[in-house]
Amino acid sequence: MMGVLNVTPDSFSDGGKFFEPGRAIEHALEMEKAGADLLDIGGESTRPGSQGTPAETEIARVLPVLEGLRGRLKIPVSIDTRKAEVAEAAMAAGAEIINDVSGLKHDPAMARVGARHRVPLILMHMRGEPETMQKGPFARDVMKDVTQGLRASVALARKAGVAKSQIILDPGIGFGKSVQQNYEVLRQLPELAKLGYPLLVGTSRKGFLGTTLGRDGKVLAPDERLWATAATLTASILGGAHIVRVHDVAEMAQVAQVADAF
Repeated sequence: MMGVLNVTPDSFSDGGKFFEPGRAIEHALEMEKAGADLLDIGGESTRPGSQGTPAETEIARVLPVLEGLRGRLKIPVSIDTRKAEVAEAAMAAGAEIINDVSGLKHDPAMARVGARHRVPLILMHMRGEPETMQKGPFARDVMKDVTQGLRASVALARKAGVAKSQIILDPGIGFGKSVQQNYEVLRQLPELAKLGYPLLVGTSRKGFLGTTLGRDGKVLAPDERLWATAATLTASILGGAHIVRVHDVAEMAQVAQVADAF
């Protein structure tokens, strides 16, 4: 169970809510108490339409939080970033996992950071860039697109010296995929497991759920997608996900515990 902590003013679900370091630190400790096994801290929004954040801004957002959690948080911290410079600064401040939503495509130096520090490296599939990814065109064959993209990311990591045992794959739900393609990827998680790496899945509060539940042309708001998230979390675990990334830790910990019992 990976808890999400966005230290940003503009994330799609909770932008601005934990932008102040003191509030972010407090929320991190709350998530640990609620049952999170890992914490994923990010200082850049990669929501659809976002335009990116300079590395120095990202570092200025996440470092006070990482430093404030040092010695207080007992669970491992992941840094959610596409930039090697940010990952290096976060590692120095106590982060132990790198979560790269670009799958090493944004910054080629990221793979070397992972290899040098010998930390777990999460490689996600994204079709296109955050600014334009949901404008299409979407892949004709989403599973082929995801599989080929993840294989390319793994090849970049291995070439840089990242050990196979360090790599975790994320199919990138909501990143350059249509509503139906997101469901198709979730249905076919066992196929992705055949790549031979642990799987991380993040569906929490995402737009495809809001579209599915929307009425009269209106998309359901992110904070009203809890039950939809629970359904996809269960499907992900039954499909073989090893890690699930969530905003609502206390509620989803119960869902995961029951799904695990199956």
